[in-house]
Amino acid sequence: MASQPVYKVIFHNANQVFEVFARQIYQSDMWGFIEIEEFIFGERSQILVDPGEEKLKHEFSGVKRSYIPLQAIIRIDEVDKEGTGKISEGAAGSKSNITNFPLPGMQPHHGSED
Repeated sequence: MASQPVYKVIFHNANQVFEVFARQIYQSDMWGFIEIEEFIFGERSQILVDPGEEKLKHEFSGVKRSYIPLQAIIRIDEVDKEGTGKISEGAAGSKSNITNFPLPGMQPHHGSED
């Protein structure tokens, strides 16, 4: 019997980048969203506590399903086994050439059009 797949999902949330592991991920019926279910957190070792993963665990405690906007997704990988989830600072606070992908039909606002 094949084991259940594990997915690593990396996405923007406000000015941070979240990296989470989950067993279920699919396109939502709600247009423009990816659904993530069955989050996986490092339960294997209670000796070492990772503060980043603890923050994620707290952020998603009680969450049955999370809807992530498609434009927030950076990357989705199917991996051999779960790793340690983390939250890191996004590009807004640092010098980076990463920018959000523009959405169809949305034009940038260039000031007053009166």
